[in-house]
Amino acid sequence: MLVIVAPGQGAQTPGFLTPWLEDPAFAARMEWLSTVAGIDLIDYGTNADAETIRATEIAQPLLVATGLVAALQLFPQPADAFSKIGAVAGHSVGEITAAAGARAISAEQAMVLVRERGKSMAEAAAKTPTGMTAVLGGVREEVLAAIEKHRLTPANDNGPGQIVAAGTLEQLEAFAAEPPAKARLMPLSVAGAFHTKHMEPAVGHLARLAQSVSTHDPRTRLISNKDGHIVHDGAQALDRIVGQIANPVRWDLCLETMSDIGVTGILEMPPAGTLTGIAKRALKGVETFALKTPDQLEDARAFVEKHGEANPIETTPTWRMVVAPAKGTFTLAEAVSGLDVLPAGTEIGAIASLRDTIAITSAHGGEVIEWLVEDGDLVSPGQPLLRLHPTGVQHS
Repeated sequence: MLVIVAPGQGAQTPGFLTPWLEDPAFAARMEWLSTVAGIDLIDYGTNADAETIRATEIAQPLLVATGLVAALQLFPQPADAFSKIGAVAGHSVGEITAAAGARAISAEQAMVLVRERGKSMAEAAAKTPTGMTAVLGGVREEVLAAIEKHRLTPANDNGPGQIVAAGTLEQLEAFAAEPPAKARLMPLSVAGAFHTKHMEPAVGHLARLAQSVSTHDPRTRLISNKDGHIVHDGAQALDRIVGQIANPVRWDLCLETMSDIGVTGILEMPPAGTLTGIAKRALKGVETFALKTPDQLEDARAFVEKHGEANPIETTPTWRMVVAPAKGTFTLAEAVSGLDVLPAGTEIGAIASLRDTIAITSAHGGEVIEWLVEDGDLVSPGQPLLRLHPTGVQHS
């Protein structure tokens, strides 16, 4: 099982784009996405210093564009990719890369969204002096208790031994003066407290823009930063990307979902290294590949062939599927038993896991073609539950 992941802000380094631009096709695509974003990404990715590309409004479009164009280098025939990729996920802004890679939104839509995301987050960060500090090691419960004590937010929960606290500089100073036992604090070079309430003004701006974005159901399993759930409705995926700006990144739960679906290989898009490093610590026995430079492409393709397998989510223009967001026991809603047609938004049942119970709705509605599970079945993340045919559309 292959999972493709896209890194978030902080992964960029000066000049990291230079070797990629030797390929004329890569350079042309970057130029196009630069035009869409209204930013000279080629110049920033080759000539700018670390401080310049640290700026939120520059780093975010640069990362998303690089991930998308590198994916086309890895998969010259994009349609072939979905027969090999088991799931995709992105950390923070990398979730936009993942959503576009899964075809929930287009590359051009992704670039407009990330441009506005970066600008609005930078503006929100400028209103109050805030920051982020990585907490490495320590006992998880004690770390979270210390973060709460100082009224900070665990903005990134990245897995065992790595939680990022975020809040005002005053709160972070107090936290540094009274750190959790056996933990090391590392202030991060970021412009503000991302994924906290301090970013709420940016959410409103992006939410208004998102109303005009057309979406499609992802072509493969898309793992959400919000809770690690598999999302198979394009509109819901976009809503989660918008809301995630002011809410914590639960990468730990994304890793848990990868484990649940049986991941054997994780390939990180450039600029790679951060997420594969986390995976090595959290998912023992899972192979990783950090794609950093184009001379690794052949080895990366071999990695894809080794771990790739058929995508369980089939796609066709003539029917829709409802899939499980998480693992657990499926309970069929009595109200839908025996129905031949379901209205959009119908609750078809629930999945009970050790953590919670998740209501499952049919986002699109339509004629029931086939139930793929039965009441009481154990299901895995991304497993198809129900196949529907849109009403008013001729069967193929």
